[in-house]
Amino acid sequence: MTSMKIVVLGLSLSSAWGNGHAVTYRALLKAFAARGHEVLFLERQTPWYAEHRDVSDPPYARLEFYHDLEELQRWAGEIAAADAVIVGSYVPDGAQVGHWAMLNAEGPVAFYDIDTPVTLANLQRGAADYISAEQIADYDLYFSFTGGPTLQRLEADYGSPAARALYCSADPEIYRPVDTPLRWDLSYLGTYSPDRQPGLERLLLEPARRAPHLRFAVAGPQYPADIDWPPNVERLEHVLPADHPAFYSASRFTLNLTRADMVAAGFSPSIRLFEAAACGAPIISDLWQGIDVLFTPGEEIILAQTGDAVLAALTMAEPERAALAAAARRRMQAAHTPAHRAETLERELILAIARRSPVAAQPAAPGLVA
Repeated sequence: MTSMKIVVLGLSLSSAWGNGHAVTYRALLKAFAARGHEVLFLERQTPWYAEHRDVSDPPYARLEFYHDLEELQRWAGEIAAADAVIVGSYVPDGAQVGHWAMLNAEGPVAFYDIDTPVTLANLQRGAADYISAEQIADYDLYFSFTGGPTLQRLEADYGSPAARALYCSADPEIYRPVDTPLRWDLSYLGTYSPDRQPGLERLLLEPARRAPHLRFAVAGPQYPADIDWPPNVERLEHVLPADHPAFYSASRFTLNLTRADMVAAGFSPSIRLFEAAACGAPIISDLWQGIDVLFTPGEEIILAQTGDAVLAALTMAEPERAALAAAARRRMQAAHTPAHRAETLERELILAIARRSPVAAQPAAPGLVA
């Protein structure tokens, strides 16, 4: 096999407004296509993403839209002809979409969970509509934003035949240092989430109140109007992905916050972590199991649990701050680029195809599996 044709049914490729899925898919699929593969991305047409669309004709994938499950049927032939199909988390009517994909696909069907701990918590509460607990065992492959023990849980407790970590990343051609004046001592970029808000309060708003001579920024949509923002905290409603590098480069430090379910699961890096590292912004992060596997604490990242720890980090001398940022960027380039993720995707899809049809899928072309 020298190339693959895959179909991805994901939340969004066209709009990065208020979600991290689009940026993740863009980086991954661009790198996957660069390895010689063909991608069709099917996106549910929704008013929110249509109104905030910032990509319409990506060069690395064919992007098509559908309005409902009935209209999705027109793509049944593409699903049947694909070497593999991927259904993403948070796709509207995703459980039905996944079932439909399994009925029509000839090759393996994988689930790509960009929200694994949230998904598992929702399944326990009976609140997930994009996948059912029973459906996990029906997918040939479960790609997860979360690694570590969660992968064993997916296999042992839910019957997944193959659960594999497929972390996010950041495109180094887009996310890179920008020559711009430093504007903030500490910034945070992220959509409002109730379970992240206590961390934002503890690690940014409290330090801002205690250090009125320093400058802070919080960027992202959907924050409630009743939040008491200190006067030295600048609010930006939305920063376009194209402007992320300048945002990070204008920050002496940037804050990484993780949702509660992901903190509990561990091994759940956010895309903002890799974006900031790629842009050379020193990172202060909340603490969770597995973060030290991705970046070395004290050398490539600062871990903080209190406002005191944040304020101490903000006093770091410039040479030390620059060394921290440079080390994180080197680690990002060495282990966490989209090319690394595309190699993982390619390898695991080939293995899944082989499990389905050993004769047809072997031997793989030399050099295809990284």
